[in-house]
Parts: sequence; structure tokens; C-alpha cells
Amino acid sequence: MTTIDASGGGYSYIPGVFQYSAGVAALPGFRIERVRFSRPVPLREGFALAAHIIASAGQPLTAFCACELRSPAPFTEAGFKAFNEGYVSTLADWGVVRDGGNPVARSNVCPDVDPPAEPSFHAFGFTTVAANASPSFVIAGSGEAPEGKGNYRDHIVRRGDLSAEGLRGKARWVLSEMERRMAAFGMGWRQTTAVQLYTVHDVHPFLRDELVRRGAARHGLTWHFDRPPIVDIEYEMDCRAVDTERVVEV
Repeated sequence: MTTIDASGGGYSYIPGVFQYSAGVAALPGFRIERVRFSRPVPLREGFALAAHIIASAGQPLTAFCACELRSPAPFTEAGFKAFNEGYVSTLADWGVVRDGGNPVARSNVCPDVDPPAEPSFHAFGFTTVAANASPSFVIAGSGEAPEGKGNYRDHIVRRGDLSAEGLRGKARWVLSEMERRMAAFGMGWRQTTAVQLYTVHDVHPFLRDELVRRGAARHGLTWHFDRPPIVDIEYEMDCRAVDTERVVEV
């Protein structure tokens, strides 16, 4: 996998699909900071709050590099495309997306209990100037289907198989994808500060052997009882190495 420096952003990214990149890493002299909202914030309001926070830190909007969204329920593929077109338009207005290239890493998942009424922000990341900062990165969420194939349904790993072995197979694929993306930045599980899992299914039969043994839970594992954003995808993960995080009350 190759990486590209985001223009004016202070970070590099792994090219992905039009709606998001596969991951971002701060360039030398910068660090990624993560801001989580105390409650889900509707998309338009979330973008406005993010813009204010970034400007207050003395950074341009092009420093926006990652976001974590929450949606009411999994989308059909057509619905997901329509949502993403609206989402990307704001990033284009900010100058983040240029010439069709989207550098922002993203996760967008659906709480199974008490979901938001509309797509909303959970958290976002942006770069700040920081001499001698430790390396920081955010790997975008991935479910058990490769991206950029024209559709998800035909490429879902063990589609419809919710047995313990079926879920294990899904987890193995996603864990390998996390490792592949981290490797593009010369990183691995040892550098992560947080790993997040999104599924409503029982992962205990393979938690020890597939996640803990390979180092994916070295600082614990944050399990969100959420569904991935596309119908029929059942298991998603993301991870990060970010040493500066805060919660904003909204």
C-alpha cells in the first residue's frame, strides 16, 4: 500500500474509496488529536463544532483527518452511496477533498440500542503542530469485505455465516486488513493506543486466539455493541495511536 501527503493537512494517508481513506498518520512535526463528543451530534452541527475546535487550535480546516460517525441503521448500498455524497461535499468545501481524492479516515457504525435519529458525529481527529511528537495514526474502520470492488455484497467474507467459525473467519480477515493498513505506515499493534470492535455477535469463542494473542488487545479492547454500516456486514474494527484525546461536552 502506498501513502500520499495530504495537501496542507500535516498528515499522510492511504488512498481508499471516494468516501474515505484507509488510514492517516501525522507527518513529522505534527500529532493527531482526537476529540470525542459527550453525545452523538448530528452531522451538520458536528462539522460546525469540529471547524470551531480546529480553528481555536490555530489550525486550518485541512487539518481535519479522521472521524467516527454513528448512524440510525445499516444502509443499503444505494443508501450508503447517497449518504457519502452529502458527507464528502462538506469536506470538498473545506478544501480537504481535492480532485476526487479523500484523505480522511472514517468509521461509520450503527448502535443496536438507542441509535441516533440521524447520522451523527461520535468523534473526530485533526492534526496540530508538535515538535518531536510521538508517531500518531488512525486506521479507518473496515468490515469483512474489500473496498473498491463496485459493491460490498458479492465480496463479503463468509456472507450470512454467523456461526462461531464464520465469525472467526470474518475477524481474521478484518484483523489482517488492520495489519496491512498499519504496515503502510511502518506500524503495528505494538504502537496502538486503542483498538475498537463493532459487532452485535459473540466474539468470545475466538477473542483469545485471534485478537489477544496477536496483540490487538494489548491495551484492552473497546467493544461497541454496534453494527457495521452496510447490510450483511457483521464485524468491523478500527485502531489508532493517539496520545492526546479529550471529551467535549455538548
